[in-house]
Amino acid sequence: MKLGFTTLAVFMQPNSDIINLAKTHGFEMIEILGEDMVINRNNSEFKDCGLDIRIHAATVDINLASLNSGIRRECIKQMIHAGNVAENINAKTITIHPGIIGRNEPHLRKMALEFAVESIAEIIDNTNVEVSVENMPVRGKFLGNKVEEIEMIQEQTGCSLTIDTGHGNTCGNLEEMLSLKNISYCHLNDNDGVKDQHITLGEGTLDLNLLKKIDTGIIELNNFDNILKSKEVIENL
Repeated sequence: MKLGFTTLAVFMQPNSDIINLAKTHGFEMIEILGEDMVINRNNSEFKDCGLDIRIHAATVDINLASLNSGIRRECIKQMIHAGNVAENINAKTITIHPGIIGRNEPHLRKMALEFAVESIAEIIDNTNVEVSVENMPVRGKFLGNKVEEIEMIQEQTGCSLTIDTGHGNTCGNLEEMLSLKNISYCHLNDNDGVKDQHITLGEGTLDLNLLKKIDTGIIELNNFDNILKSKEVIENL
């Protein structure tokens, strides 16, 4: 498996140190945390650093499915900006979340999904890098936690997919998610099957054999020691 890690665990460190950390521990990829305080600093060191760079676009206060058109417009703008940053540093992909719904009622969910599709399509039309939509955990407010929703978004926009193992584990649909087409890469993390805990691989209920279906993965944890423990679990499979 081609393997990397998220800068969520080390985002306060200088970019040069993050790159050296990846190379020292034999990682081939880095996924940059794309929140505002990170994506708007000088990230030029990632360009031509010899690693496969991806960006996880901002999620805090972002809702591409908002029923409020002004909020939706700003969120689209932020995602396009992430795509521009990605292009400037030769990052291959931006991963985005499909959005949330305030009240999980069928007619509102349907409307929100339609807005999400429109937003994602616009981002793709205005971005020169791969746009990948992530599956979400089990909570009702999240769009894209059902296989049919992710399939619909992909079919109508042509986006790629980022499959999160922990999110799929909370929904009981990870194996189905991993069978979908055009998966760019996967987020690798574990949980108790109920909450989206992002714990070390092997410390939750995730069926580790499903990891054998994955070709490209980012270990998505907020502690680097646990990232290394998860790397060892993968290498021992």
